[in-house]
Amino acid sequence: MQTIRRLASVLLFAAPLAIPLHAIAQAASWPAQPLIAVVPFSPGGSVDVAARITMPRLAEKLRQAVVVENTVGASGTIAAQRVINAKADGYTMLFAVSSPVTVAPLVSPNTYKFDGLRDLVPVAAIASAPFVLVGRPTLQAANTAELVKLIRSQPGKLNFGTDGVGTGLHVTAEMLKQQASLDMVHVPYKSGPQVLTELAGGQIDLAVLPMALVQAFVRDGKVKAYGVTSAQRWPTLPDVPSLAETPDFKALDVNAWVGVMLPAQTDRAIVDRLAQAINELVAEPETVKRLSDAGYKPMQMSGAPFAAYLAKEKKDLAAAITAAKIRVD
Repeated sequence: MQTIRRLASVLLFAAPLAIPLHAIAQAASWPAQPLIAVVPFSPGGSVDVAARITMPRLAEKLRQAVVVENTVGASGTIAAQRVINAKADGYTMLFAVSSPVTVAPLVSPNTYKFDGLRDLVPVAAIASAPFVLVGRPTLQAANTAELVKLIRSQPGKLNFGTDGVGTGLHVTAEMLKQQASLDMVHVPYKSGPQVLTELAGGQIDLAVLPMALVQAFVRDGKVKAYGVTSAQRWPTLPDVPSLAETPDFKALDVNAWVGVMLPAQTDRAIVDRLAQAINELVAEPETVKRLSDAGYKPMQMSGAPFAAYLAKEKKDLAAAITAAKIRVD
């Protein structure tokens, strides 16, 4: 009887250790199969470009294939929810941006009942870039000051396009309107490339678009660039001023990030291993060059600093969304 009791005591003591030991073993063997990088927007867009630059190199570092899958729809939230609901084993990751992770739940809380910063774990940032305020080629304003004057002289007449209601582009455009007290009409489209095509064709007046998407059109003179949303000028378009150089936008400093996130319950050892690989590849000269050529500035940020960065961004976006009264549901 004493032997049975002793054995039972040993088993009770060992039981809590079984799960951690299994998790440790799983993390140690990771990655043992191909990974999926879920991109929330269509092929050829700015987010997809960053993914196509970095994910092949990540595959080389991990010695496992990384398959890029574009999961499009609902401002990127279909992709976000796909990863949130995926098995937390480190094999399904979100190639993330703020629109589906932070913005969508803020503007549509009744529709998107998830919290991107609670239901996903930030792994590592990859790069950042500002947006660019651009206009159709025939717009009669040579610079930002003239543009502000033109908009104010025709309240409610000029319009601006974005990739949908309540997206990161929409919120950024609303921030510009708030800062300079501008009255313009919002024209939502399904994607950034569609907005750019319509703008270059003169169908809309203005747009706020990602640097990686629009810079080639600016260089070729297909659209007019009035300014970048970062506090300083951007290296790939050095002749385009920062909007902050114009008094009406002097406090503006907005940059969009791209990075990797995993389901919230993913083992910490896997998160750290993936973060290490991403930080290493982002520091490599060839990756730096390719991201820079695409209009991005490489970032090296993971763990707690990345989580804090996202928390501050959420607070700032929430304030802008409340002030602009953006609500979709």
